Amino acid sequence: MKLLTHNFLTSNIIKGVKNGYPLSILPGKVEMKEVDFNPEFITRMLPKIEWSALQKAAKECGFEEGLPDTVGEEQLGDTDLLKRVHKALLEIEVIEGKLVCPESGREFPINNGIPNMLLNEDEV
Repeated sequence: MKLLTHNFLTSNIIKGVKNGYPLSILPGKVEMKEVDFNPEFITRMLPKIEWSALQKAAKECGFEEGLPDTVGEEQLGDTDLLKRVHKALLEIEVIEGKLVCPESGREFPINNGIPNMLLNEDEV
């Protein structure tokens, strides 16, 4: 699971959960997988990214260095910053581990890079 995917996942669908974002990551196995750098893609994605959730996820995976506290429009032309964001969003991959709901503590397994967000019948 790439951190880009993680940034859009939530557990708000669980019965009674109002704050199911961002999910915490308990990484078991994390790999770096090289992906071609596309500055236009990163520039288009940045406004859609919840920055604090990305920072938290990168830190949980052991890759917090290099990401600034905030990103503004004036920084979108900074190629070095875009490369660091690219690395965090697309090259850090959680292969095995768990996602944890911040409110309920419900754990969702990650196996072979795929998060299983299926709920039990009584959770819907």
